[in-house]
Amino acid sequence: MASTADFRNGLVIHYNNDLYSIVEFLHVKPGKGPAFVRTKLKSLTSGKVVDNTFNSGVKVQTARVENRPHQYLYKDDMGYTFMDNETFEQVIIQEDLIEGAGFMKDGEQVSILFHAEEERPLTVELPAHVVLEITYTEPGVKGDTATNATKPATLETGHEINVPLFINQGEKVKVDTRKGTYMERVK
Repeated sequence: MASTADFRNGLVIHYNNDLYSIVEFLHVKPGKGPAFVRTKLKSLTSGKVVDNTFNSGVKVQTARVENRPHQYLYKDDMGYTFMDNETFEQVIIQEDLIEGAGFMKDGEQVSILFHAEEERPLTVELPAHVVLEITYTEPGVKGDTATNATKPATLETGHEINVPLFINQGEKVKVDTRKGTYMERVK
């Protein structure tokens, strides 16, 4: 059990018969009336984000979770297969638990959040940025750097993103996995 004073970003709690992670919180002490805590909670089963207000000092039940490093191996009909870096055990996870699955390539290191009591995977966290090669895009034209125009490009994982006009096929780009956007060209 924890009180609202123990809230921090990333804390996993039991709420409405589901597991929620605290995305952000704000302790509010108005001039009149009791203090309260405004929170944004993200469901670890559905991915939905909800706003909720807790009265200050309310007790909530926390869930014991563990982040474990894993290596992405391959994708097949069953789902995505990952290997534990320490025990070499393999775990298969469905695509709906992975945000940014289109940016994973074989051998990628990820962090899987497990519910410790049930040994059940909850979410897969990719690195914030990955470097991927462009396998197909229309050729760039000299002088196309002055505008903010973009064009579609296919990455080595098969995922498609928008890149600036001066990016060519065969170049490597840095991609933000949280937003799914181009960041910069990598030499």
